[in-house]
Amino acid sequence: MDEALELLEMLNSMDEDVRIDAKTGSKADRSILESICAFSNEPNLGGGKIILGVSAKEADNDDGVKSYKVVGVMNPDKLQSNIASQCADSFNISIRPSITVEKIEGKNVVIINVSELDERSKPLFFKNEGLPRGAYRRIGSTDQRCTEDDMPLFYSTTDSYDSALVDDTSMDDIDENAVERYRSLRETVNPHAEELSYNDQDLLIALGACKRMPDKSIKLTHTGLLVFGKSMSQRRLIPAVRVDYIRVPGTEWLQNPDTRFDTIDMRGPLILVVNRAYNAIVDDISKGFTLADGDIQAKSHIGLPSKTLREAIVNSLIHRTAIWTENSQGFA
Repeated sequence: MDEALELLEMLNSMDEDVRIDAKTGSKADRSILESICAFSNEPNLGGGKIILGVSAKEADNDDGVKSYKVVGVMNPDKLQSNIASQCADSFNISIRPSITVEKIEGKNVVIINVSELDERSKPLFFKNEGLPRGAYRRIGSTDQRCTEDDMPLFYSTTDSYDSALVDDTSMDDIDENAVERYRSLRETVNPHAEELSYNDQDLLIALGACKRMPDKSIKLTHTGLLVFGKSMSQRRLIPAVRVDYIRVPGTEWLQNPDTRFDTIDMRGPLILVVNRAYNAIVDDISKGFTLADGDIQAKSHIGLPSKTLREAIVNSLIHRTAIWTENSQGFA
């Protein structure tokens, strides 16, 4: 009861503002969801409150402040249920705002307390619209549809998972062979690249693979551990992360229940695992050969460009959704 009266008094004294929104709330319409989305997204706002069951009348005095009166909500239980259901289903992630019902002047009003999302969960957006149009921000007392210009605000305010630090790591967890492999690949692309002149530590810092702490120590990021980390360090810190190459005889998953499949378990820096996976797959692919006129030695080939296979492997390691099927000579 006290919160509803307090919100009504604030509305009548200074109108809607960046943290308070008022609506008649006759049904769970799009306007309510837009406000919930905006309060959830706006950085450093701390969320906001929406009061349903009040109506605004344009000011007829010089201060320009609207006057608000209670009109009530006819079926608050149904309204709460509809809002909760839409918050769970309409956005890219489920939102669970706190919804309460209070009475003012004998009429029901509904108060929605919306918390600001943590930075890793932003931006919230309508999943049927996508980004950026499906996201909203709270600007003043209005809910504003996001544009491309708003997107960097959500993705640059915090470390992503890739750039987050991994505790109990140091340069001792770096595989020197992986760093050397990176240098070789980078030199192939641009032999004059500036970072090739850096020492290993500075190179990894420049790549975002590790960070220097205030005490001058070095910690690896998740990127550094995955791409350059020693196999032993990965087993210690991220034991569930590995590459499984599963070989199934024939074209049926359970053709022989006694011998279902065999697996090659690959661990280590991803920059090196790519080559191991490539070689394992090439060894299993049926090969052809060509013998040019005048040559005394045939050249074998696998029937598809090596770059295509290598790119497919890299995509499978990044997205974790690729499955090789030799009979179709492609990835699904």
